[in-house]
Amino acid sequence: MELRLLRESDDRAAFSSGDEDLDRFFHRYAGQNQFRHHLGATWVAVAAGRIVGFVTLAPGQLDTDELQATLERRLPGYPLPLLRLARLAVSASDRGHGIGTALVRKACLLALEMAERFGCLGIVVDAKPDAIGFYGDLGFFPLEVTAGTLDTRPRPTAMFLPLALVERARAGGPTS
Repeated sequence: MELRLLRESDDRAAFSSGDEDLDRFFHRYAGQNQFRHHLGATWVAVAAGRIVGFVTLAPGQLDTDELQATLERRLPGYPLPLLRLARLAVSASDRGHGIGTALVRKACLLALEMAERFGCLGIVVDAKPDAIGFYGDLGFFPLEVTAGTLDTRPRPTAMFLPLALVERARAGGPTS
C-alpha cells in the first residue's frame, strides 16, 4: 500500500466508504480544497491501483483555555498551533486491514514535521460517536471543549493526541 498526496488526476469517483457525507466530500470537495482553495491536504492510501482510504489534514489552533485543564499544565495565553484531522475514511470493502490506522500514523508523522518547522502541539479530530473507540485505541483522548461546540446531532467528540505521545510512539515507547 502506498500513502501519498492526492493528485488531480486521481479517480475519486469509484471510492465508497459507505458514509454518504465522507464520500461526497471526497468525490466533490477534496480536490477543490487542496488544489484550488488550499484549505487542507488529502493523503490517500492506494492499493492495487485504486484508492482504498483517505485522510484530509489542515493546520488549526486551539485556545489555551480549551487545553489547560485537559493537559494539566501551564500553556501560553495565545492560540496554540495544531494539526486538524478533518476527514478520514476507508473503503467499505477494505476495512479491517489497518488502512485507517496507517493514515492516522501518516498524520502523526506530518504533525511531527509541522512541529519542527512551524510549531504544533498535537492533533485534534472531531470524532463521530462510532469512531471514538478507534481514535481512543490510537491514544487520542476526549478534549473538554469550552467554546465553539456544534449543534449537530449526533455531536462529534473533540479528541486530542499530544505531540509528546506521538514522539514516544515514534521512539517505540508506550502511548498512554
